[in-house]
Amino acid sequence: MSGSSFGRAFAITTFGESHGPAVGVVIQGCPPGLPIDEKILQNALDKRKPGNGIASTRRKEPDTPMILSGTFKGRTTGTPITILIHNTDAKSTAYSDIAGLFRPGHGDFTYEKKYRIRDFRGGGRASARETAARVAAGAVAQLVLDPYGIQICSFTMALGGIRVRHFDAGAAAENDLYCPDTAAAHAMENRIKTVKAQGDSLGGMVEITATGVPAGIGDPVFDKLDADIAKAMMGIGAVKAVEIGAGIAAAAMTGFENNDQMDSTGFLSNHAGGILAGISTGEPIVVRVHVKPIPSIGRTQKTLNQDGCETTISTKGRHDICAIPRINKVCESMLALVLTDHLLRQKMLA
Repeated sequence: MSGSSFGRAFAITTFGESHGPAVGVVIQGCPPGLPIDEKILQNALDKRKPGNGIASTRRKEPDTPMILSGTFKGRTTGTPITILIHNTDAKSTAYSDIAGLFRPGHGDFTYEKKYRIRDFRGGGRASARETAARVAAGAVAQLVLDPYGIQICSFTMALGGIRVRHFDAGAAAENDLYCPDTAAAHAMENRIKTVKAQGDSLGGMVEITATGVPAGIGDPVFDKLDADIAKAMMGIGAVKAVEIGAGIAAAAMTGFENNDQMDSTGFLSNHAGGILAGISTGEPIVVRVHVKPIPSIGRTQKTLNQDGCETTISTKGRHDICAIPRINKVCESMLALVLTDHLLRQKMLA
């Protein structure tokens, strides 16, 4: 059955569960001759691995990648690349008491209804653990983008109701949340501490930008670049809404306000977020994702068991307080995968 693969010209298939032996990815369509080693993958994985930062789970995973195929003498061969990441710190006993209960806000109920069987240990395939494979694939995708000068970055723009007011890209490197506003970052950290003590969790918003993307990338009408970006981001478990460019603000604008006028120097604004009619304009691609609070919380909630009986649940174990900032790198990786896929599709037309 489908559902674990993404992309066409540059396609990935991820595998593995949260508390299984490993997670990993098979990548097809990567051009040959690109320099690659585990260090390149590790640098990317270190930015999303658990155990770091005030909002992160205490689960300690080194996320050490193993390249099993598709490379020779430090370069890609053009054949399928397989990357394996072992799980080394799973503690399944924390889920024994709630094995027969449905956690509110999680995929327990829907996985049970679809498959009639589910891995209750950490959510199995529905766990954010799967995104380690996406980040490894995104690191390979970035190797394709690098010669074109395409760079991707992300910033935490809101968390727990606290929004960035003063944007300073340099400030993001000075805090664990990748927030470009020092004052907002401090307020976010205090909010996390308060909510953590209450046994609760938080959501937020991340902005992802890609610069250097050439004009003309994207396949109308059903494979528009922005449509594929939206699908990629919504495919991340905690994401509940996606905006491109002005996003929802465009609904309150007039056409004159929203249109990106042009002169001999190029576009005079970028409300379109770098995409028009599903095709890149050459301007920076700007994406915002809205992330829900982590569903596994310590506060007591009403729920049902597998027999349909009412009960209550309080989730133990080790969980993030907020998907941010670990999700930031996942979002960057998904954007890299989409851009690489569409770039390679465009090359087929040349």
